[in-house]
Amino acid sequence: MQFLNKIRQIWQIKDLRNKILFVFVMLVIFRIAAHIPFPGVNVANLKDFFARNEMLGMLNVLSGGAMSNFSIVAMGIAPYITASIIMQLLTMVIPKLEELSKEGSAGRQKINQYSRVLTVPLALVQSYGMLMLLRQSSSTVVGDLSFFNIANILIVMLGGTMFLMWLGEVFLF
Repeated sequence: MQFLNKIRQIWQIKDLRNKILFVFVMLVIFRIAAHIPFPGVNVANLKDFFARNEMLGMLNVLSGGAMSNFSIVAMGIAPYITASIIMQLLTMVIPKLEELSKEGSAGRQKINQYSRVLTVPLALVQSYGMLMLLRQSSSTVVGDLSFFNIANILIVMLGGTMFLMWLGEVFLF
């Protein structure tokens, strides 16, 4: 009974209620996006492929099931996390970035902007790697991979990553 009273008290605080609803809506949006597969991908063969490969099955679990559908958000925000880590390491090595980090909020915002820019090439490289992994592992999952199809898949995966990154930033601010 005490637990329900605490939940009721939390729900009565308008700001907190709005944040909880916002997070719920963002989760629903992500789950919907995670079920939108790329055209030309044999989803049944892909699910069978992930069921047979334990390592990729674990990656699929970590991606929220987006990889087993080869969805538009299959990359998640992994490229952004990688870019953030790289920028943190570069901050310790490059004096100009170290100065920026010591400038306070404005400097951190500039470093975050650099991280977002670095996310683009990282997302392209990681999505190409994922595509080639699927192509080598099972030729029945992805069909014809002409230059146009590869470019299309890479751009859509980049867009999915940037969309998730934007969702995360909307939540933070």
